[in-house]
Amino acid sequence: MPPPLRGTYASLVRQNERTQDDGLERILDDHDLSHRIASHMLVPVPVSAGLAINKNLPAERRYCRPWTARFLADLARAHAAAFHRPFEVTSAVRTVAYQKKLMRVNGNATSAVGEVVSPHVTGAAVDIAKGDMTRQELAWFRRRLLALQEAGKIDVEEEFEQTCFHVTVYKSYLMRPQSAPATRSTDETGPVPPSAQPGSDDPLQQAARGR
Repeated sequence: MPPPLRGTYASLVRQNERTQDDGLERILDDHDLSHRIASHMLVPVPVSAGLAINKNLPAERRYCRPWTARFLADLARAHAAAFHRPFEVTSAVRTVAYQKKLMRVNGNATSAVGEVVSPHVTGAAVDIAKGDMTRQELAWFRRRLLALQEAGKIDVEEEFEQTCFHVTVYKSYLMRPQSAPATRSTDETGPVPPSAQPGSDDPLQQAARGR
């Protein structure tokens, strides 16, 4: 079993710096969120046979950045091929206003204001539930997410009170090596899976079409 992917303050600082370098602003409130959804700066979390979303997550917070959606779509295909069942996303975009409320009821919640805040308020981060994963699935996720983190595509923090993987995805995720094989997406230690093929489940194409 690979060791847990424990978060650090340095990692949180890096997440803030990287999302700022990606030109992402903090989403202030529901009005700001609606504007960014209407402007297609945020796209729906790509629910599929391989990816479920927590039923308690409000509809307006089931959105994320296009490159985060691509990461989820790739991860869902690879995981479904290996384990034949979906994983669950429990959190995606949040507003600063919502994060302030969350801080009052969840002592583990990251700050909503200041220089270092929760990356959820940029729309780049998602939480993936791990409470019902088998040991094999947990090992698969740890290996795959660590490889992506070492490649500079994401930062991951494994949370234990909320039993989830917190993943912040960077724009660089979309930059794939041109020589990457096209048929290794189920290899837990192999290269980053290829980009989603053109089709109705491609979050970037949905954004371009205004979906």
